[in-house]
Amino acid sequence: MTADRDVDANRLAARSLAEGDPTGWFERLYAEAATGAAIVPWERDAPNPLLADWTARRGLDGTDKRALVVGCGYGVDAEHVASLGFRTTAFDISETAIRGARERFPASAVDYVVADLLDPPAEWAEQFDLVVESITVQSMPLGVRDRAITGVAQMVAPGGELLVIAGIHDGGEHADNPPWPLTREELESFAVGGLRLEHVERVAEAHRWRAVFRRA
Repeated sequence: MTADRDVDANRLAARSLAEGDPTGWFERLYAEAATGAAIVPWERDAPNPLLADWTARRGLDGTDKRALVVGCGYGVDAEHVASLGFRTTAFDISETAIRGARERFPASAVDYVVADLLDPPAEWAEQFDLVVESITVQSMPLGVRDRAITGVAQMVAPGGELLVIAGIHDGGEHADNPPWPLTREELESFAVGGLRLEHVERVAEAHRWRAVFRRA
């Protein structure tokens, strides 16, 4: 993302945070984008390359398995996961984003749902064989980060995997506006509630973490 593409997100995030609402800016951003008044900086026409590369190298077959995509936006990553055979649920806190995903992929088998990572549906706990968290947690302020990480981790089923893709924070002060990339310690904190860290890599060219966790 360039600074120019971030300007709308930064403006709306600052307003939302000043109001004590850590997640309200997502709906505001997507709503403005729907009228052409803003840009969603993370919007892509293809799945996240770090997700696509990981699934290809693993040769993932999702037949008879369930997957969950966190903070799905307009659904490109969710469609990729579904194409691998997973029965896929994808959620976002923004109603406008979910409506956009359904309109973009009208014949999709993905179950697109409006939900809040900070208060996820109780019935999702330990239900998904694959959970994909890409860049969502780092968009949340530090005051709710532990809660967001716990929310992601608790959805992984026994024997299931969690893939985390996040920006790298190497130290120093965090910026005033999102994103707030993850330190190595924050990344490892996804290993909670029975999850264990299986593999982590620094993808230098993207300045991203890519980590895999598994529940026993």
